[in-house]
Formats: sequence, structure tokens, C-alpha cells
Amino acid sequence: MKSAYVADLKPDTVITSFFLVSDKEMRATREGKPFLRLELGDRSGTIEARLWENAEELAATFSRDDIVKVQARVENYRNKLQLAVDKVRRAEPGEVDLADYFAHTAEDVEDLYRRLCAHAAAVSDPWLKRLLASILEDPLIVPRLKRAPAAKVMHHAYLGGLLEHVVSLCDLCRAVAGHYRELDVDLLITGAILHDIGKLEEFCYERAIHYSTAGQLLGHIILELEQVSRAMDSIPGFPAELKTLVQHLLISHHGQYEFGSPKLPMTREALALSFLDDLDSKMGAARAALAAESGDEMWSGYVQALGRRFLRVDAYRKGGQEASAGQGPGERALGAKAAAADGEE
Repeated sequence: MKSAYVADLKPDTVITSFFLVSDKEMRATREGKPFLRLELGDRSGTIEARLWENAEELAATFSRDDIVKVQARVENYRNKLQLAVDKVRRAEPGEVDLADYFAHTAEDVEDLYRRLCAHAAAVSDPWLKRLLASILEDPLIVPRLKRAPAAKVMHHAYLGGLLEHVVSLCDLCRAVAGHYRELDVDLLITGAILHDIGKLEEFCYERAIHYSTAGQLLGHIILELEQVSRAMDSIPGFPAELKTLVQHLLISHHGQYEFGSPKLPMTREALALSFLDDLDSKMGAARAALAAESGDEMWSGYVQALGRRFLRVDAYRKGGQEASAGQGPGERALGAKAAAADGEE
């Protein structure tokens, strides 16, 4: 079993453990001394690391996506933990259990895929139904869809995360369409299912999650616009106006120009999709933050993408209930009387 996970690391300690190399880069100090910058990780998270001695020689002994054994000092640098690596070597296959290194959705992937297909099957528009079937039943797409993450860091950033996010978004879309009955639910569901399909190409996720070359150069919106447009063009007679509406859902789903959206949402369905996608993404990020150890039973760690920490409401309410339970009847009565007096002022 792995001896130390990223989430368990404490400053001013020395650790020896195995980590996945998710990024690797030779750099140099201002004085020209070479050093190796690493991003090391496991299923609990990632941490930056620096190797100063014999950097070039040791860098040649392993590659990105390898699992390595390191001996390192845990340091607090600018209020962020990092590792100062003293020793490193590539792990032998029998030394590690791959399940320790790849965060994965806690949901049943086959059940998620079944639910996704049920959403697609419920679409009544024949053109949209054919479009969704051409993608969700493609044997080259299905295995990747079951494995892909939804992001590298921001939300659902683990294997199976994309499928989890898309199914959750479909559930939200159906619930909201039941309230706003003017929405075209078939269009909305189609947008939900296809809005991130470009992430199958944007990310590499056989081991560590990182951007592909096409992902860095184009991004998932351009990739999926091309992919879905080809799929619609392959369906004889696919209506041109419907094609344009689907394309608009894809290129506007980030909602704002500053969030990378080429166009603002300009249909009701596109507007709803952009807000629901944003909601599910942010709730996923908050859920992950609250699930992770932070060293504080009341607050999560700081979430860079959202610019805040999150209160553990159950722990907060429990603390208040315990304090109230510790008071005697007279104290509670005095407290109630004081509160009433404050209200009169």
C-alpha cells in the first residue's frame, strides 16, 4: 500500500513514497543552474516538486506518466506545499497498485452510461435522435467517453468525470425544462450530451490527465464543433436550420466571452444550458473541496478556481448544537431574554 498520499502531506516532514509524474520540465535558475520541475500526484491530488542536484542526469531516467519513488522534504513555499526531492527513481511494475494513482468517479460507470443513453433515447426529434445515436453508439467513442475526465483541475477532474458531469447536466436540464415549458427539451438535452464531447480529444487520460496537442491548440469547443458538424453532415437530409441551432449550443455553452465562449447564448436553450453547465461545474468543484482533507474540520481548503473556501455546514451546525446543549436551562433562558432585548433596541 502507498505510504503517503498527496492529501496527507504535512510541512517540515520527510517522506518516501511513490507518485505519478503528471508533468516534467527542465528549467534553470537566474544563475543558469539547471533544475527539474515536476508535478507529482496520486488519486488524492497533485503537488509541485523540485529536484536540484544531478537534475539533468536523473531527468533522463524517467518520463512523464511514469510512476516514480521519491524521497523528499515537504516544504511550505508561499503558502503552498511543495516537495524538495533528494532521490528519485522509476518504479518497478510490481511495486505499485495503479488504483492508488488515478482518481476515479465514485459512480458506477456502466450505470452512468445507461442513464445517458436513456436521456438520448427519450429525445423525440428524429434528426436529433439519429445524431445522438451516431455518437453514443460509436465503438471508437464509447470507451473513451466512459474514461474521460471533465477537466484537468476545475471540476470532475478524474477518470469518468466527464460522463458523471454530462449525466448530471442532463438530469438538471430535464428538471428545468419541466419548469420552463417554453424550452425545447430535445435541443436542450442534445446540447447537454454533446457540449463537452470535444474533451475526448482535448485531454490525454491514459495515465495522468494533461492536454493533448490538439487540445492546447484548439480547445474542446472547436474540436467538438468540427466533430458534431461532421456527424450531422453524414446524416442525409439533416435540416440546415437545426444544424445551426446545435452548433450554437456548442459554441455558446461557456456563457461569456471571457470564459472562452466564441458567442453569447442567443436562444433560450443555449442560455439555460450555459447556466446549468456552470452550476454543475461549480457544485462539482465545491463537492471535491469539501470531500478533501484540509487540516480544518470546519473549512475546506482554498479552491483556486472559485476563489474561496467552503464551510462544512454539518460541522458548523454540530458545533452550535453542542454549545447549546452545554448550557443549563437558566443560561438558555437568559440568552433568550438577552436576544429579545436586543431585538427591541
